[in-house]
Amino acid sequence: MLPGPAVLFAIFASTAMVSNGAIAQRGRSPRQAPVRITSDTAPTTAASPLILTIAPNATVWIDDIRRGVTDSSGKLVLTRISPGRHTLRVRANGFKEVTMPLLPGRGSVTVKLVQTTDQAELLFQQAETAREQAKDDDARQKAADLYRETLKLRAAFPAAHVGLARLLLDLNQFEQAHAEIDAARRTRPIYAEASAVEGRIYREAAFNDEAIRSFRRSIKEGRGFQPEAHVGLARVLEEKGQYAEAIAEYRKALDQLSDSEPVIYQLLGAAYEKLQKPKEAIVAYEKYLELAPNGSLAPALRSILDQLKREAAGQEIIP
Repeated sequence: MLPGPAVLFAIFASTAMVSNGAIAQRGRSPRQAPVRITSDTAPTTAASPLILTIAPNATVWIDDIRRGVTDSSGKLVLTRISPGRHTLRVRANGFKEVTMPLLPGRGSVTVKLVQTTDQAELLFQQAETAREQAKDDDARQKAADLYRETLKLRAAFPAAHVGLARLLLDLNQFEQAHAEIDAARRTRPIYAEASAVEGRIYREAAFNDEAIRSFRRSIKEGRGFQPEAHVGLARVLEEKGQYAEAIAEYRKALDQLSDSEPVIYQLLGAAYEKLQKPKEAIVAYEKYLELAPNGSLAPALRSILDQLKREAAGQEIIP
């Protein structure tokens, strides 16, 4: 778990940035079979698709990075899955969350979910949904209360601590957010997402050096794969005037997210502008518009693009 445009995927976000979120429950028999995985054995390449069959509206993570939600038939097709072993995580409201190894092999993976009566897990799913849907502080407070109820039932629940930390960050309650990250680490000392959220907390509190350390820790804990931390690090570097270094971090995040977060192209374009590279900025902004032609930033970017193209062509810009 990069709103605004700080960390919309946190939301990876967030939590990024950005990570997380539960989905709507669909009717299933409580006597379902345990998890069953099937896969073909063709070698995986970076461009090979992976077809997942789970349940309708199930949220899917690969290596703790949210990659999408299954459609109404329960299918999700993922592309650009790198070769090698990965970890697949699946969550659907009302069902037990499943984490399993994803072995190399192009083709299909089928996951059968089992309904759960675990009240802590059910409350956590409600909290995640409430956090993702919260539009104001009142809604965020209600979501925070759901996380707290979850933690009363199960104190050792790292994901709930991180979800609550994300909400407290949104509410500018930095000290309390830090406390939740510390609590998450007591159960899970190596936790890339927690470190990324910690970096965001430090950045929002204007402790940039500490934020950089946390983001770098997150990237190390994620073995180089932590787009929320790459974006967070890029934003801190940009604020320090290190635009070339920031651009490199944005590009790492974009590669890891497989173009699933157009807003990072807006951030990349803005960094190129600060580096006085209008042609590169144009490419980045056009990529945002290709991916999100009706996005909230689209009208402003079209206006900026018009000016940049005139500038790149050597035309005088008259305010």
